Amino acid sequence: MGRPSRLGDEDRSDYASALDEVIASPEIRRLLELSGTPADRLRVRGLAAVARTTAAADAEYRRYTALRLRARGAQGGRRGDGAAPLSGPGDQERPGAGVLAVLGVLTPVLAAVAAATFLLLGYGLRLAGALSALADTLVGVGWFSLAVAAVTALVSVVALYRTAAKQSAADAVAVPGPSAADSPALAQARQLWLVALRDRGIRPFLLQELAEAAAPGAGEGRGPRFSSPAFAGPDYARPGFEGSTPPAPRQP
Repeated sequence: MGRPSRLGDEDRSDYASALDEVIASPEIRRLLELSGTPADRLRVRGLAAVARTTAAADAEYRRYTALRLRARGAQGGRRGDGAAPLSGPGDQERPGAGVLAVLGVLTPVLAAVAAATFLLLGYGLRLAGALSALADTLVGVGWFSLAVAAVTALVSVVALYRTAAKQSAADAVAVPGPSAADSPALAQARQLWLVALRDRGIRPFLLQELAEAAAPGAGEGRGPRFSSPAFAGPDYARPGFEGSTPPAPRQP
């Protein structure tokens, strides 16, 4: 079948969860108490043996990753067929779009301010009875500015409504609803991989580790597990040498 698949980084959290689930099982808990091995040390050994334990469920993992890759490819193809993203080329990138939006907001405000100013000055001059011609002109300009403010405000509201409607339609096209990565077939493949990983990979490895830890004399003469040989020991001699006896002196 070839070399086993390497566990992807996105699946390491699933592996750690499966390892914790096996360690928390009553069988492993009972063996932990009998052997006196701390649970955290057993977990560290299980994490270190990821290549060995995942190889037992390699067929299920290959099927799961292939289905996930195919689902992501199909989902990416559907996204490409939809509307262009907002950051891409399109009508939203036109140079005048920002200026028109600013004018649509400022024009009603400025027109309303101008209308209030002209009307106040015009009616003030009428009340004072001075410069009647100027007062009539200011009043007329004030009412005209007020009409401009009303019309531009109405246009701005309609434009805002149309923009919101287009954005909602674009979002509805871009988001295809349920993701292909959440399909039942993919979820089933993931569950089958996790079951095989727990039953054929992690649990046998942990049982072997606990059996070796509980064996009589397991800690005598072997030293701590995963330790390097004591090359600096007093009785260590390099291969091919019988000892450190000095050579005999030459005869005259």
